[in-house]
Formats: sequence, C-alpha cells, structure tokens
Amino acid sequence: MIPDGSRAPKVPAADAALRILSHLATLRGPAPAASIASALDLPRSTVYHLLATLVEHGYVLHLPEERRYGLGVAAFELSSGFSRQQPLARLGAPLVAGLVDAAGESGHLAVLHGRDVLYLVEERAPRRPSLVSDVGVRLPAHLTATGRAMLAALPAPQVRALYPDASAFAPGAADGEASAWHLRRLRTVLAEVREHGYAAEDGEVTAGLGSVGVAVLDHTGWPAAAIAVTFPADRVGDARRDALIGEVDRAATELSRRIRGIGHRAAPSAGTLA
Repeated sequence: MIPDGSRAPKVPAADAALRILSHLATLRGPAPAASIASALDLPRSTVYHLLATLVEHGYVLHLPEERRYGLGVAAFELSSGFSRQQPLARLGAPLVAGLVDAAGESGHLAVLHGRDVLYLVEERAPRRPSLVSDVGVRLPAHLTATGRAMLAALPAPQVRALYPDASAFAPGAADGEASAWHLRRLRTVLAEVREHGYAAEDGEVTAGLGSVGVAVLDHTGWPAAAIAVTFPADRVGDARRDALIGEVDRAATELSRRIRGIGHRAAPSAGTLA
C-alpha cells in the first residue's frame, strides 16, 4: 500500500512499456523499433525485448514484412474498456437523442473493438422497427456504417493488420459467394468513405434497412467512436438521405469537440432536414 502523499516507486520496465504504448498511440501508423527507441531515448535492446513481450500479450502487432510495430487488438480493448465505463456514452447519449429527434430515425453510437463495433448508445425513433444494434451488441465492423467510418480513419497498415486474410471477414446479409469480402474490396469501400466524408451500408446488416455514419475523431485523428442513423432504405430518397447525413455529421462533429478532438472534414453532400 502506498502512503498518502508519497510517490509510487518507479518500475523501469513497466514505465518504458507504457511509454512505448503511449508513443504508438500518437502515431498515424506502425513504426520501426529503431525509431521508437530514438523517439523515447531508450536502448534498442530494451525496446526490442519490451516489444516482444507486448506482441506476445496482444498489445502490439508486428508487421514482419515492413519491420514495423503498431497497436494491437488488446490495446483496442483497453480503449473500449474506457468507453464501457461511460464517458463516451454519457457525452454521446444526449447528442444521439437530439439526432433522433431531428432526423425521426433511430440512432446509435459505437466504438471499435478489434474487428467488431460495440454499441454504447442506442436510441429508437417512434414507429421505427427494433434494430439488432442494441447496447452491448457487437457486429462485424466492415459491414456497418459506424465500423466503416472508423476503419476509414485508421492508417492502411492498421487495417491490413486487422484483416490479414479472407478468414477475418464475416459475410453480410446481402452477400453471396460472388460478393465475398476481402481486403481489396474493403479498401475500395473505405476509399469511398474518405472521399465522401461519411460511411453507408444498405441492407448488409439487416435486409431492408440502410445506415449512414460519421467517425468521431480524437485529438490525434484516431477514431474514438462513430455516430449513425438507420432507416427503411426504400422510404428514403436522395434528398432526405443527404439531410440525414448532415444531421449525423453535425452530431459527430459536436462529440469530437466535446472530447477535444480535431473534428473531421464535413460530408460534402450534407443537407438540412426541413
């Protein structure tokens, strides 16, 4: 037990490991061990040993072909653990409620959890069907609007590490053998998300329902969460869809501001609901 007012004794290895994780979290992509050692002023041998331990426990991913290291799935689990302890949900819940009031469609807030999205907030609009994306539910990130919005904000090597081969992809509701998922298809989808400023899916989670989502970026540009609305696809024309995108974009921008994030490029086709 540490007495009040006293400092905890420093554990050099633990301190260095946490510094490595914190440093990787500030980068836009995986980095070589030598550059990590240089940036932190640590001996290379120490960095290599600590990286090997962090890789073993899943907190760091090693990309052998590139000789680089990036954050692993266990690090994402720590991030989503923070989210599950309510800060993001508490900040986002009133924004999602306001979004649902303005849009008249069901809304939700989700975070990335490895290759899944984990739903933290779910607000059902009046006279709209129940959704599978209830609080605590996980769905494959590449199939959902929230997941695509967040994946599009990740560095390409991080996406490749999350989806190393076709076995990493779950099939969508609208997928057949001819439309199986693979990394090239995902890259095409994510490029469209970055181009348009929002993500969309149409019947890939639930037949007949579509969604649009926008990422919430933190101060480093990392996707802390995403906000989306889901609607009956056959009842929403282009003009109303653009207006829904605008409402989602505004909610995501406000949540990013509340967590002192950097915001994002506004969706170019965003409109206003009458």
